[in-house]
Amino acid sequence: MELENLLLEVTDHIATVTVNRPTAMNAMTPGTLEELQQVVAEIERNDGIRAAVVTGAGAKAFVAGADIGLMRDMTSTQARDLALKAHGIFAAIERSSKPFIAAVNGYALGGGCELAMACDIRIASDNARFGQPEVNIGILPGFGGSQRLPRLVGKGRALEIILTGEMVDAAEALRIGLVNKVVPQQELLGEAQRLAAKIAAKGRVAVRLCKEAVVNGLEMDLARACAYEAELFGYSFATADQKEGMGAFLEKRVPVFLDR
Repeated sequence: MELENLLLEVTDHIATVTVNRPTAMNAMTPGTLEELQQVVAEIERNDGIRAAVVTGAGAKAFVAGADIGLMRDMTSTQARDLALKAHGIFAAIERSSKPFIAAVNGYALGGGCELAMACDIRIASDNARFGQPEVNIGILPGFGGSQRLPRLVGKGRALEIILTGEMVDAAEALRIGLVNKVVPQQELLGEAQRLAAKIAAKGRVAVRLCKEAVVNGLEMDLARACAYEAELFGYSFATADQKEGMGAFLEKRVPVFLDR
């Protein structure tokens, strides 16, 4: 796989995906999206990968939005198609059987904030800044920001962020539930990779089912979601990993999961 805008490294079953345009604050281009689509598909397809970390090159930015210079002269149809492309990629991250962790260094604005929100867990450096500033240039979030942000932080706080276009610092992002944890910048990638390794050590089937229960259940009413959870719970008892996990617990040993 030839990549110009991204870096992909796999170590100890953890894929680290780096948006690699530091001279442009890692601004997202159509080319970046094309490569991200390929990388997400490869992560899902590759059985040697058990979790993924997404970050940005350099200390200044995770992804500082889309490349406005490339977007300025788009037609309405081109803009809609670009948004639909991003929606498909971010949905693939959400629905992947592998957990994705965003390691947010510096600015995560516009499409960068939307990419982070599509990931399952977000860890921020203490210099991180989040925002959906699209209103400042006469448009609205187009890569899922108007939908994922209120689901994470609530309607009122999301509308304040979207309608003012103002940035939220790392401490405030933690307070409102936009990120899971804030760490010093020099510790960010290591912390994200340690968390990915901790999850990767679990049984693959259980991790997949946990993620499916949460992601899919959020789109259902509570009664249907609980029934869905019960179906997945029952399914988990038909797996070899359930037998191994419970047996290891009762025998007071570390389980050796077979991922089936």
